[in-house]
Amino acid sequence: MSLIETEAALHEAHRDNHTHRDVNGGWLRPAVFGAMDGLVSNLALMTGVAGGVVSPRTLVITGLAGLAAGAFSMAAGEYTSVASQRELVQAELDVERRELHKHPVDEMEELAALYVSRGVEPALARQVAAQLSKDPEQALEIHAREELGIDPDELPSPLVAAVSSFGSFALGALLPVLPYLLGATTLWPAVLLALVGLFACGALVARVTARSWWFSGLRQLLLGGGAAALTYGLGSLFGAAL
Repeated sequence: MSLIETEAALHEAHRDNHTHRDVNGGWLRPAVFGAMDGLVSNLALMTGVAGGVVSPRTLVITGLAGLAAGAFSMAAGEYTSVASQRELVQAELDVERRELHKHPVDEMEELAALYVSRGVEPALARQVAAQLSKDPEQALEIHAREELGIDPDELPSPLVAAVSSFGSFALGALLPVLPYLLGATTLWPAVLLALVGLFACGALVARVTARSWWFSGLRQLLLGGGAAALTYGLGSLFGAAL
């Protein structure tokens, strides 16, 4: 094998082995945490009401009401939050766009100074900055990334955020209600199914963390189970007092 072929093979091996996990979580993180939020909050709501000794019909209505209220609240909050963030980013991009139009030389020098601060030779930094600044849209994108830490082409969608939050929360909140919809008349099937769901959500979270799947799953099970036990105790206390 020639030297060039050897180097090519080593480069290929390095590229195949040198990969990283998605540290931002991609779609997995918001989906799992949305489902987990719905699961914990609705389980705690239902166990709290069950502590007051109510009928299965009342628990079903409580669970469905908690699902609907929580899902719509999550969707509205997520839409408002992402839309506000997007509007803020757009306003800052407009400021940068105006500066590039009014003071192109100053902005080019600012970009060159940034590259110099990162170890690039001054002459080369100015040359690169001048080349990149020829295209206004490219210059805006580079300044946005370097100064604001954002990519103008990858701004989050408020609608996508709202729909995904609604769906994931509703899915998680449905688990404690499902046994009752299938004919259960006691709380225990709902609690057991919810605890399995908590462990599964925690195990999925391990995909975006450095923890093992069993540790993350067990941690979430204990936290969610503890919240349910606490609300059940409070429901029993309030039910006896009223």
